[in-house]
Amino acid sequence: MNQNKWVTLITSSKAYQLQLIEGKLAEHGIHSVIMNKIDSSYLQFGEAQLKVKSTDLKKAQEILSKNEE
Repeated sequence: MNQNKWVTLITSSKAYQLQLIEGKLAEHGIHSVIMNKIDSSYLQFGEAQLKVKSTDLKKAQEILSKNEE
């Protein structure tokens, strides 16, 4: 498995939610990127994806699950 491969952690139709999660991950030293595929004209079509490196996936999932509690 490629150590630098980017994988999707979460998908949402609301990019602002992913920005909040991105900030939380950054607090824990995890670099992430948002791939925004939401139509900029209508904002009703498409989704945005929050991606992390495959090596950070497990830690990021743990952070998300602790946040949901």
